[in-house]
Amino acid sequence: MRRRNFIQLSTLAGVGLTFPISGILKSCSNHPEHSLEFKNLITGLLKDWTDGLLAMQINNPSNLDEHGALGCPSCSHIHGRCMDAVYPFLYMADVTGDTKYIEGAKLVMLWAENNVSQENGAWTVIRNPKSWKGITVFGAIALAEALYYHGHVLDEVTRNTWTSRLAKAGQYIYDTFTIDFTNINYPGTAVYGLNLIGDVLKRDDFKTKSIKLASQVKTYFTTNEGLLYGECKKSSSKLSSKGLHGVDLGYNVEETLNSLVMYALKMKDEDLLQILTKTLNSHLEFMLPDGAWDNSWGNRMYKWSYWGSRTCDGSQPAFGMMAHINPAFGTAAFKNTELLKRCTKNGLIHGGPHFISAGIKPCVHHTFTHAKPLAALLDHWEHLPEINVKANLPRTKADGITKFKDLDVSLFARGDWRGTVSVYDAEYHYKYDYRQASGGALGVLYHNKVGLLCTASMAVYHLVEKNNQQLQPGKDICLTPRIETFVDDVWYTNLYDLPATLKGTDNKGIIVLKAHVKLKNVNRKVVLETASKFNISYNCSVDKMEIRVKTNENILHPTAFVLPIVSVANEKVSIISKNKITIQKPEGLVAITGSSAIQIKALSSSRTFNMVPGVEALPIEVFFTSNIKEVSLTVTVS
Repeated sequence: MRRRNFIQLSTLAGVGLTFPISGILKSCSNHPEHSLEFKNLITGLLKDWTDGLLAMQINNPSNLDEHGALGCPSCSHIHGRCMDAVYPFLYMADVTGDTKYIEGAKLVMLWAENNVSQENGAWTVIRNPKSWKGITVFGAIALAEALYYHGHVLDEVTRNTWTSRLAKAGQYIYDTFTIDFTNINYPGTAVYGLNLIGDVLKRDDFKTKSIKLASQVKTYFTTNEGLLYGECKKSSSKLSSKGLHGVDLGYNVEETLNSLVMYALKMKDEDLLQILTKTLNSHLEFMLPDGAWDNSWGNRMYKWSYWGSRTCDGSQPAFGMMAHINPAFGTAAFKNTELLKRCTKNGLIHGGPHFISAGIKPCVHHTFTHAKPLAALLDHWEHLPEINVKANLPRTKADGITKFKDLDVSLFARGDWRGTVSVYDAEYHYKYDYRQASGGALGVLYHNKVGLLCTASMAVYHLVEKNNQQLQPGKDICLTPRIETFVDDVWYTNLYDLPATLKGTDNKGIIVLKAHVKLKNVNRKVVLETASKFNISYNCSVDKMEIRVKTNENILHPTAFVLPIVSVANEKVSIISKNKITIQKPEGLVAITGSSAIQIKALSSSRTFNMVPGVEALPIEVFFTSNIKEVSLTVTVS
């Protein structure tokens, strides 16, 4: 069955008020096998991941604090959400007949019951009854899907016990969740969660509340581009100084939109389907040609891992299930899965493209969450639209400037160059500054031949969520391209200039994005002892990317423009002259030429590594002087 439009889609969805989506669509006749390349990819990857998770499972009946949990190679604590693995484990048990997966599922549920289960039906994020309980919705969905699709592989006692436990979790979600009680990813995910749990338990009150939340969530999309907002506190009301909402690409595409798509398809919600079509198209503008999600600007980018967000589920369901509307959605699901595979080693996803090369241990959390959407796709396979890589992603075929008014973020493309410049000022936390790309910063520079060249990191790496982030190995050096100066050991940079402005032109083959910025410290105080006002001009043509930085004020303290170039340690660096260096990448030669002498920041090894978004880089800088008030760096690829 190929679903080609809303009419056919809605006709199917309308019959399913009491069944999960696969039950709805099973009323259709089966269609021939399709998308075999994609199916083989996700089938193999799911097998690799579930086996990797089983290898991490702790079997120690003498210590119930850890027995059954999934140990983490990188973190000193057990992740409370490891019971989410119950769904992919039961899927594998069903399709392979191997009882090791049933045992794995039973053990993670046993650990959860002994360690993070609460009397009110909630589960906690760590083994502390006072810790965050909103994550209950994710575990409940995993358990509900496991029971609905694969509960028949369980013995009757276990199945009944888990069903009773699901009822308690569903009641907690029903009693606690409102549309604005916290970040939008929680109530947004509960839209599908309560509906699914209501079906499994035959609880109409749960489904009624899901309908109410679905109606309310429709107001959480921005005016111009229709981006889902609400990743801030309080999600429904907080606006930035520029009047912008809190938007995080990673949480949206990997978590909330999955729920909304699954609900809307199931419930024949025409209005929501139209909203979701627009928002998926807008979000897709930020996918890089290699399948990465450009969340350099997102207000929760502290969890950005290039392929997505550290503790979310993955973007495959939302985009895969809607590929009948836009084939590029299917391409996105395919290419992002390929990227996840490239970041996988020994059965576990690593938190960025250079974790493996840099020898950074992976966090197990990535794998047990991202395994769930692959199981979901396979459970819905007979009703999935055709998925392939034939459709161009928007950023693959892009040319010119695309400005997102609701973000104050501009994308540019010319020839093989792709980039992002941000003056987005919405913050996740309005007391502490976890600075994503802003202040006229270049969030991403990408070249089709050699891949990622520049990327934002946090201005200063913080464990915003200490239970969900890894420690930064080695010295923390910001990867976001920037102007910087130090006065009395205080760091001043354009990254903290939230009122910065940006304008763009595209004439005679040259894209120019010009930012007007000031140098400020983390407390938003402008530097007084030296030049503070600068213009940054990003000039992109087919042949090169040039960054020109200028001030009309006196330079009284050492001031530099820093351009960290993404590069793994085994790539050869050659000093061609005092003004030029080259980096030999597998796919081509990258040359960086300065208007004056180029320096490389002092490093303890050949590269710096940053946890966001998990890459190695070579930090290049060019200095202003009292006589040099304009500097430039030009990047070419051959």
